[in-house]
Formats: sequence, C-alpha cells, structure tokens
Amino acid sequence: MPTWDMVAVTVRRLAPGERLDGVDGAIWALVLDGDARLETTAGAEGLHAGDAFYVDARSTYRLVALTPAEVAVGTLRAVPPLPSPLVARDFAGNNRGIAELVRICPLGPCHGQPLFAASYGGLIQAAMALALDASARQGADPRLTELVSLLDAHPGRPWTVESMARVAHLSRSSLGERFRRELGRSPAQVLREVRMRHARELLAGTNRPVEQIAFTVGYGSAAAFSRAFSADHGSSPQAWRSCPGSAQQPEADAAGQRGDGPDD
Repeated sequence: MPTWDMVAVTVRRLAPGERLDGVDGAIWALVLDGDARLETTAGAEGLHAGDAFYVDARSTYRLVALTPAEVAVGTLRAVPPLPSPLVARDFAGNNRGIAELVRICPLGPCHGQPLFAASYGGLIQAAMALALDASARQGADPRLTELVSLLDAHPGRPWTVESMARVAHLSRSSLGERFRRELGRSPAQVLREVRMRHARELLAGTNRPVEQIAFTVGYGSAAAFSRAFSADHGSSPQAWRSCPGSAQQPEADAAGQRGDGPDD
C-alpha cells in the first residue's frame, strides 16, 4: 500500500474561537493541548488533547478552538483511500513515541531528507490505520480482538503463526482466512506492524540501545531487526532515531523482506 506523502508538519496555536484555516488539500492533525471542535458535513465532534483526525481533500471542514489550543497540522499530497473524516481518540496516549516526535521534530526542518519525510508519513499513516482497525474490531471476531491485544501487550514473545492460531483456538488456515477477511492482512503482517509500532515508540521516546529494543520487540538480533526496520522505513533504526539529518538508504530491498512468514 502506498504511504502517505507528508509535505510538512507545523504547530499552530489557536485562541478560543479561532479557526484552523489556510490549509488546502488533505490534512492530518493532532491536538497537542486544549479542546476544539471538528465540524464536517458528517456533523460536529469534540476533540481533546491527544485526539487526532484526518480529512481528505474533498471534505469540507473547519476546526474551532474551544479553549487556548495547540494543534500539530500535517499537510498531505498523496493519500490512499481512507474514511473521511477519520477521528482517532487518544492517539497520543496510544502512540506516545509519535506524539513526542511531532512535538520535538516538526517536518519543516527535515525537508531536505526525502527518506525521512517518507518514513514520517508512513509512521503516522500506520498509526491511523491501526486506529481504524481498532474501531472496526469493535464488531469483529472476539478471538481476533483478544489475539491482537495480546500481540500488542507482548510483542517480544517468540510468536509464530502456529502459536497465534493456538491462542485463538483456530487452525493456521482458519486464522489466516479470518485475518485477511477482517483486517485485510495476514497474521504475520499484523505482528510485524505491532512490533514496528512499539519499536518506533521506543526509538523516539527512550535512549535504549538499538540492540535492546530489537529484543524487546521480538527480534533475535539487532541485525534482523535492522533489516526489517529498514525495509519498512527506508532507513536504519539509528538513522530514523536521529531525525533531521542521518536517514540512510534501506539496508535491504523491501520487497525481499515482506511476506507471510513470521519475522526473524
């Protein structure tokens, strides 16, 4: 799936009653502080600190500050189809590393780093997709919901498709069929996404060595983790952590790293 083409991420400060305007095209926004109201043709929704939302280029909207508010606004060029508007409640609480990255490293200073900009957009896109999946899972198979919650709580376990199938009390083929039907991805792909999200949060929000992070999120070595991370993000874990200036070329071809088998 193509990743979000994130042009810039800037922080806006709004006084009570002030509207967010002057942003053309699709946007993603995160309320960093204060309260606001998002108004679209679908209705109005109250937003609080930590909530995020996405609207596409065709949607009419306005964001009105209800209190003094601080909002990170990302402008987007190319976006795969998503529901619009899409609101992710407590996005910051569920993605602390991303929220901290947005606070300390807006995208503007990184314009000269196309690989970093691509990984920035892909990072936010993946988190919003997980929020959409979580919303969809409210009516999903409770066995899948329980399994995905367990993966998220224990990403470092030596998961295999077989062990996931045992937890869900399903055969391997039934598990794969249900994952693809309800989530659009294989069990191994969902596991990889969960592990990468935890890895990004640890890279952005802690000073832990890359090797320690690799073991924490379920990889047997720093080299295996680096290959998987580079294939997904276009830079090594250390380069991604460095933010403005050190993104590198992928260490391995992404097509060769993705698949339905369990991670290394």
